[in-house]
Amino acid sequence: MAAGWEGTGAAGYAAILTEPRYLAALRDTVLLSAGVAVVAVALAAVVGTTLARTRFRGRRVLVALLTLPLAFPGVVVGFMVILLAGRQGVIGSVTESLTGERLVFAYSFAGLCLGYLYFSLPRCIATVMAAAEGLDPALEEAARTMGAGPWRVARDVILPGLSPALVASGAIVFATCMGALGTAFTLATDIRVLPMVIYTEFTLATNFSVAAALSVLLGVVTWIALAVARVFGGGGVAAQA
Repeated sequence: MAAGWEGTGAAGYAAILTEPRYLAALRDTVLLSAGVAVVAVALAAVVGTTLARTRFRGRRVLVALLTLPLAFPGVVVGFMVILLAGRQGVIGSVTESLTGERLVFAYSFAGLCLGYLYFSLPRCIATVMAAAEGLDPALEEAARTMGAGPWRVARDVILPGLSPALVASGAIVFATCMGALGTAFTLATDIRVLPMVIYTEFTLATNFSVAAALSVLLGVVTWIALAVARVFGGGGVAAQA
């Protein structure tokens, strides 16, 4: 950090608004969180609706396995990604035996996305399952009676009914990823995300004013995302938060 930024709160805010590395960290964190939220919502829409409407042997076990990541702290999730896609991970061993080259992505943007998605997806699935179970089957039957096919029923009946839950769960995933430190602490070696920058500025560089300003910035961005989602998704965001 440039000399002269330390000492006052105003200097900290000036630093985060002018220095490219802080702006880049904010950009990468927002893009990462938004990307994970979109993928998590898309997967949860399919998986959650299917689980809510289908009864089969082992369903409860499958639901329990899908929600298991909720019990893991972020550091554990990070180490699981390392075991899967790290330098000595399972994916690397398989790809090396097949192609002669070891595929390693645990410490990259893709690895961090995988870790965030792993612990975010259960929240989305649980929310979508609850919303899907509350949909009125008569609306779908009426649409089919009028000649609507499966895709049109999904587009015109099911998706609108699930949209508040999808928006709410997406907002919660975005907010969670924005502030997640444990997984980033384990995996973010090639990229800089905002929680890690805050941690570094506070503990290693002792730039307390910058760390505080970055924390406020992270909180403001997250609050704006939740506020926008609440406008479009109704009260579901507030209920989940």
